[in-house]
Amino acid sequence: MLPYINPPFDYGAALLGASRDELKLLFSFLLSYPLAGILKRLPDAKPYQKNLFIIFVALFYLVGLFDLWTGIRTLFISAAGAYAIAYYVKGPFMPWIGFVFVMGHMSVNHVLRQMADAPDVVDVTGAQMVLLTAFCWNVADGRLPEKDLVDFQKQRAIYELPNLLDFTAYVLFFPSLLAGPSFDYVEYSRWIDTSMFEVPAGTDPLIRAKTRKGRKIPQSSKPAAMKAATGLLWVFLFLQFSGLYNRELLLGGQYMQYGFLRRIWILQMFGFTSRLKYYGLWSLTEGACILSGLGYNGVDTKTGQVKWNRLQNINPWSVETAQNSRAFLEGWNINTNLWLRNYMYLRVTPKGKKPGFRASLATFATSAFWHGFYPGYYLTFVLGAFIQTIAKNFRRYVRPFFLTPDGKHSAPNKRYYDIMSYVATQSAFCFATAPFVLLDLPACLLVWSRVYFYAIIGAAFSIALFESPAKLWLNNQLSERNHGKLQRTASQETIGSPVMGLPNDPGRDIDEAVKEIRHEVEVHKRNGSANGMPTGQNLRAAVEEKLGKQT
Repeated sequence: MLPYINPPFDYGAALLGASRDELKLLFSFLLSYPLAGILKRLPDAKPYQKNLFIIFVALFYLVGLFDLWTGIRTLFISAAGAYAIAYYVKGPFMPWIGFVFVMGHMSVNHVLRQMADAPDVVDVTGAQMVLLTAFCWNVADGRLPEKDLVDFQKQRAIYELPNLLDFTAYVLFFPSLLAGPSFDYVEYSRWIDTSMFEVPAGTDPLIRAKTRKGRKIPQSSKPAAMKAATGLLWVFLFLQFSGLYNRELLLGGQYMQYGFLRRIWILQMFGFTSRLKYYGLWSLTEGACILSGLGYNGVDTKTGQVKWNRLQNINPWSVETAQNSRAFLEGWNINTNLWLRNYMYLRVTPKGKKPGFRASLATFATSAFWHGFYPGYYLTFVLGAFIQTIAKNFRRYVRPFFLTPDGKHSAPNKRYYDIMSYVATQSAFCFATAPFVLLDLPACLLVWSRVYFYAIIGAAFSIALFESPAKLWLNNQLSERNHGKLQRTASQETIGSPVMGLPNDPGRDIDEAVKEIRHEVEVHKRNGSANGMPTGQNLRAAVEEKLGKQT
């Protein structure tokens, strides 16, 4: 660490009520803007200079600012191990070996961090897990015949291992080193050789991105400044609200002096305040990436406007106005969602088959372990999975009553459903995500008990409702209302991969596990096995064993 660097941060921490490391983190994000401006202006024809500059700044952050010698060791072990595996290991199991190595190393760091009881210490493992596991998959894709790849794989396949300088700078890219966003190596490669900014021949000059002084990277100061201003606003709001809605209030005696509805409101504001910090940090890091040019995402051919959303990691409006669980989660940690979908959910699915319970459970386990081992994470994930299922059932069996029979237009009373679904979604998630911030089990259960476990009771009632004859009655009513032609719209169904690793439909996944067990039993019978189809407790044990093997 540089001498005399701590006193200014200690003074600021005492003044603002924040920790020293939090102020250092904010300082590093702001410092990344002028440094990204310098990086952008280094000669395009000399990419090695950009690589060296990135590595130098990253080392300053890790050692000079945070004194994270252990962080350098952690990054070296993960990065060197992933690169060596990609280089030496051939065959289809290479990316899985890389995944197990990086995930295992990150898990060890999670355990050590938890044993030290230091959840607020700067952690550099999360974004690196995303980068390095994706790197192994991209290298594996580059070794496959092109006919076996989907478009996403073709776009990101690595056909030749990068040199160590390029790879090191990719891992240590300073605007996103400490908090993300993550991106694939091909995106970094196309940025540093400037092929990212090439436009097809014959493109109308009026819709080409504007550049200056012969640089290929378009002008990005204005969108970067907008992101910086937005990020600082979020940080300012966080500093204001964190003194009012915090862990101490929820766990203290004063909280129980308020009425039930007031306690729910405080819990909602506690969750909102916690999200403000991430809105601020991710907006600031995205802005620095935009200023460097890496956030470039082409030009809108209709408007002629440059798109800078390649590395967008958060959509606060989507989260705060969400009327269902999927919209809430899709706006949160967007790049991690994409990583879970493209490098776990779709990868565990055999070619030619639809993703099933294996994919859902593997994605769920990966997302959970990626965050760490605090009990609060798992309380949030498990309850969140059931909230996903409940939301799907309400959209499938209740929402159509507020639409026209063809399902294409809103009925006059649709606004009432929207209000109810908004209140239900936000109140459910403020309850479910509180453990994600509180972390330790006693604190989580205490806070939940202080609002009488309302979301768990509501979830249990809803699950029981849709497992009862009421579901058939609702279905019949819809069929009669729609003249026997029950329409399904895209918005009524849960489409695509799990969001943030939460299974879309845990019940369906369990059913698929049972079907697979039945199939295996039938195969054994045809092969002469004497084992029959398990029933009762034996079936339950078999399902649990099956699910355990898949995770």
